[in-house]
Amino acid sequence: MDFIEGLPVSYGKQVIFVVVDRLSKAAHFVPLAHPYTAATVAQAFLDNVFKLHGYPASITSDRDPIFISKFWQDLFALQGVQLQLSSAYHPQTDGQSEVVNRCLETYLRCMCSDTPQQWLKWLSLAEWWYNTTFHTSIKATPYEIVYGQPPSVYLPYLPGESKVELVDRSLHKRDEMLKLLKFHLQRAQQRMKHMADKHRSDRQFVAGDWVYVKLHPYRQISVTNRSNAKLAPKFYGPYQILSKVGLVAYALSLPTGSKIHHVFHVSQLKKHVGTVITSSTLPSAIDAASATKEPELILDRMTVKRKGRAVTKVLVQWKHQLKEDSTWEFYFDLKKKFPAFNP
Repeated sequence: MDFIEGLPVSYGKQVIFVVVDRLSKAAHFVPLAHPYTAATVAQAFLDNVFKLHGYPASITSDRDPIFISKFWQDLFALQGVQLQLSSAYHPQTDGQSEVVNRCLETYLRCMCSDTPQQWLKWLSLAEWWYNTTFHTSIKATPYEIVYGQPPSVYLPYLPGESKVELVDRSLHKRDEMLKLLKFHLQRAQQRMKHMADKHRSDRQFVAGDWVYVKLHPYRQISVTNRSNAKLAPKFYGPYQILSKVGLVAYALSLPTGSKIHHVFHVSQLKKHVGTVITSSTLPSAIDAASATKEPELILDRMTVKRKGRAVTKVLVQWKHQLKEDSTWEFYFDLKKKFPAFNP
């Protein structure tokens, strides 16, 4: 699962919710409007995916606030769905949806580049195009894998076949756009492959090697708060490799107290050569603003029994957290822990 943000407003929608099946490669593209919450995204999932396929065994996604919210995690945990979140330094974990995002963006860019506010009209056609396109990885189309039969045959339109002027104009326009689309997609695929091959290298390590870890400045916010992230060091270490995880990731022996996951993609590692240490120690402090949990509002109250006595329980919305992550707390305990809080 992933989101495509930054789109122009099209009939009130600004975001595309992308859901991809890892086995069949089939995808669903769901338009959303800002502001959306974990509850609205969950409802969109039920309306567009669950009703057709049921609940999946697991869901892979990045660490978007929606996917790490308490509401989202509890909802799918109760349905037996395992949630797999990518680490901050290994975005390739949900690479399947990232690839589909690029394909969808290229499609929409080709179809409505002159009128970008019309992308919503092309979204259904984009989903059909993606699910009926041959995938080299599965040697079939996602449509065939899901439904067990080939998709219906596309019939090209000959100008003048329909006596209705609007139908004739629409189908003729569709054929012109599909021809243009195939040309642009083929050229874009060749260009992306050429650029990706230029930067690829065969890099392997073994257990016991010493390596430096690369932390991007814009990612270090989740690890430590720096006054000037632009000039902050990129590599930290060296640290010893404990083991290889999968084909392209390694587990490192990080210092005690480090607040990041110890498994890194090979692209974030650089082999230590020589005996001179040229990097600083790994940052371990988390920004205090994000770590502090403080109450912000009381949304609801109720009276319950506690050790045979009637006590008040309140629904608390916490600072820096989504509304769906509100929790029920005993009012007496809340006031004792946060005496300065005045609801």
